[in-house]
Amino acid sequence: MPMHNPPHPGEALREDVLPAIGMNVSNLARHLGYSRGQLSTVLNGRSAISADLALRLELAGLGSARQYLAEQAAYDLWQAAQREHPPIARLTFA
Repeated sequence: MPMHNPPHPGEALREDVLPAIGMNVSNLARHLGYSRGQLSTVLNGRSAISADLALRLELAGLGSARQYLAEQAAYDLWQAAQREHPPIARLTFA
């Protein structure tokens, strides 16, 4: 069952993971070999978690890359469903 308005996965990283590991954005970015600016945009929900970032987080022991990507997909799908779309008729197959 799809979640109602799932949070951006960066939010959990910012609110839960960073405090738990006692790191700030700059330190985590440096540890991951990632740009501080890019990581900050993810943590603030302005950019998606990429496969590359998800893998780096997994390699650092901060969760499963597949789980981060699944959370991002759930967030993206929910956001897309909230936008207005043109009427699209269901296809039928013979």
